[in-house]
Amino acid sequence: MKIVVTGANGFTGQHAVQYLASKGFEVFALSRGKARLTHHPSIIYHTCELTNVSSVDEVINQIKPDWIIHIAAMSKPDECNNDRENCLLHNVQATIYLGEAANRHQSKFIYFSTDFIFGENGPHGEDDITGPLNFYGESKLQAENWVKQYVPKAVIVRPVFIYGPELPGSRPSFIQWVQKQLIQEKAIKVVNDQKRTPTYVFDICQGIETIILGNHDGIFHLAGSEIITPYEMAVEVANCLSLNVNLIEAVDSTTFPEPVKRAKQSGLKIDRAQAILNYKPHSFAEGVRKSFLADQLLNN
Repeated sequence: MKIVVTGANGFTGQHAVQYLASKGFEVFALSRGKARLTHHPSIIYHTCELTNVSSVDEVINQIKPDWIIHIAAMSKPDECNNDRENCLLHNVQATIYLGEAANRHQSKFIYFSTDFIFGENGPHGEDDITGPLNFYGESKLQAENWVKQYVPKAVIVRPVFIYGPELPGSRPSFIQWVQKQLIQEKAIKVVNDQKRTPTYVFDICQGIETIILGNHDGIFHLAGSEIITPYEMAVEVANCLSLNVNLIEAVDSTTFPEPVKRAKQSGLKIDRAQAILNYKPHSFAEGVRKSFLADQLLNN
């Protein structure tokens, strides 16, 4: 089975590519620039500019994939707010190019969305009323709506605050940032008034595998089961690694003035994924422990 994964040089994309290759799929990794992926005989890397329809069509016409997993996105809310034209190009137009290519080749399409399509009063179910609080969320919702309308039997996956092992060449996740600050005995301030359902990256990968093998379609929330704050996450990292928890100060979000609004009470409900995909996410504590155990193995 041929699977295309976009955003293959990013944190989630790298993990998805390597996980699917380890499960025996023929994986075609798409991203910009030089590949950051560990060599694997089942991974074929293609440089592709997703905002260029000719570049997308050339690659997809060559591969003729069974599935396209579209993870790539312009995902920093502040950057999306400051450069809205570029945000729409990367988050909406690129999705359209890939979705149209999927339709031509009758490839199944998985679109990676976000909890940012919702507003307050989380955690949210798949069918809750949307109401993005910033332009990043608006752009992802526009792409979702296009996929729902124009790509038959598509899959929309929504994760939250993804974390996991740090892979070579990829940006570390929040938990590695906390680890590195505490190891250097640096005091950190972490918000304690924003609630999320953080997602262990391997739970997403397993969910995607189940979707592919079961040929599922529709919307799935692949997130964690616990509603916790970034401060509580940081404390768990410190406890897991026996680092000084007293270096972590709980603050509210007004401590870090930001140009865009973010939800205080966010997160996603995972009942549908649990019922249909038998989705069983790790606890945050277990996900953190496994992440740092994997980090140790990668660095030795």
